[in-house]
Amino acid sequence: MTTSALDDEFQALEARAYDTFDTGRLTHAAALFGDALARKPDAIHLHYMKGLAHKYLGEWSQSLQHNLRAIALNGEFEQSMAWNAAIAATGLGDWDEARRQWERCGIRIPPGSGPIEGDFGLASIRLNPWHGGETVWARRIDPVRARLLNVPLPESGHRLFDIVLHDGAPTGRRRTGDGDRTAPVFNVLDTLAESDFDTYVAFVRCDSPEDLDDLTDATLPGIGYVEDWTRSVVHYCLRCSYGSPHAHHDAAPPDDWAIERNLGIGAQGKAAAVRLLTQWASRGPGRHVDGIETPRLERPARSQDRTWWRGEDEDDDEDDDSDGEPG
Repeated sequence: MTTSALDDEFQALEARAYDTFDTGRLTHAAALFGDALARKPDAIHLHYMKGLAHKYLGEWSQSLQHNLRAIALNGEFEQSMAWNAAIAATGLGDWDEARRQWERCGIRIPPGSGPIEGDFGLASIRLNPWHGGETVWARRIDPVRARLLNVPLPESGHRLFDIVLHDGAPTGRRRTGDGDRTAPVFNVLDTLAESDFDTYVAFVRCDSPEDLDDLTDATLPGIGYVEDWTRSVVHYCLRCSYGSPHAHHDAAPPDDWAIERNLGIGAQGKAAAVRLLTQWASRGPGRHVDGIETPRLERPARSQDRTWWRGEDEDDDEDDDSDGEPG
């Protein structure tokens, strides 16, 4: 085969790899970039793209390997390579490498060794962005790790206080509850540490916002946070979905009080959640607990039929699935 024919064949292979990546078929794309690297092992852009595909697959060892190779071949500092290497190192728990890459990026991190524990601000975190994309508030403890502050829906497979690994580039911004500030929205890439708080879905009735405040403000051992999902979760009827019988009423106007409330409770055990609800109901008339469920669901598998990492900018006024104030 002539040199020209070999070049044409390589260009076709490279184009297939990019096209496959651009349609979200990450496993196939990673394999095609690998085939291209077998022919041109020192191609910086191919190492970068293969590392990128493995990043979105959550395959941290391969992602780090190819990003570090791209960095070594490039010679000059390239921020995107350093960020992706730091993300992959964080996913692996290779804290020395992660710290080295953050320092190359000029990011100030707390001194020392091991996991980074700092305050990098509030963020809106999109859980399972390849499937639904519920957003919750979180506190960033390093450039790409965050602790969840809301009670996620059970369908997400996540829990209050999980520590998640998120992408480096925000996909939009979201207004905080006071409306005066905005926070970046990041896609979750992986879960690094599961909390010991389960999610309990409770259905209660009460006559006034003050009754509900008495519940959401209450503290007990084993209770992390009580969140009113009645307004923030609007895409389906939670009571029906969990089999709690009730009569449907016309939705109350936004400024009117709805007696039926759907709650998400982050608790370390059902006994703590039941004790909280029982004590609350006993403290005032017209307070009723209709049911409490403990759904345990697996996280949805990563989709490879769309480019979920290219999320559209969010409308600041839009309500997502779980959108309460941070716990």
